[in-house]
Amino acid sequence: MEISTIVILIALSLLVIYLILMYNNLVQLKHNVSKAWSNIDVLLKQRHDELPKLVETCKQYMGYEKNALETIIKARSAVAHAQKDSDIKALGVAETQLRLGLGNLFALAEAYPELKANESFQHLQSRITALEHDIADRREFYNESTNLNNIRIEQFPDVLVAKIFGFKAFDLLEFSETDKADVNVSLLFQ
Repeated sequence: MEISTIVILIALSLLVIYLILMYNNLVQLKHNVSKAWSNIDVLLKQRHDELPKLVETCKQYMGYEKNALETIIKARSAVAHAQKDSDIKALGVAETQLRLGLGNLFALAEAYPELKANESFQHLQSRITALEHDIADRREFYNESTNLNNIRIEQFPDVLVAKIFGFKAFDLLEFSETDKADVNVSLLFQ
């Protein structure tokens, strides 16, 4: 064999190895996004299961605060539908409504000393608050994984492999500025 043939074979071998490594890295990024979404999904289901218990506990003490409880029930349903459909944009909107509803409910609970003293309410409130923090952490991981995936499938030469094998971009889990605004707690007590 001639040296030029050996050089060409080595170059082709290196190119094939490089393309295989690039493909495997893109697969890993795609699965990181799926894993991050699954982590959020698990926490959303846990919170979904806790909310009826919280609403039922609050109903016993807050009979005439029906709007606050109905808001949470509607938002819970919207989150469940968006989660089932894997609709990231709808989930962001529904999540915001649910978080606002929970914030309002916990603020209203301040006006009910018997409710605040209830052991079941305290447990549920701390459990849901902990789940909210965990969801925020997982949401950050999801968005980071999504961002890494989306960057890589647009960069050259990865874009060539991504197009050939059908890798796609994922949506970030985002909230609008109005959804992120602070709740005016003083309005709740007027």
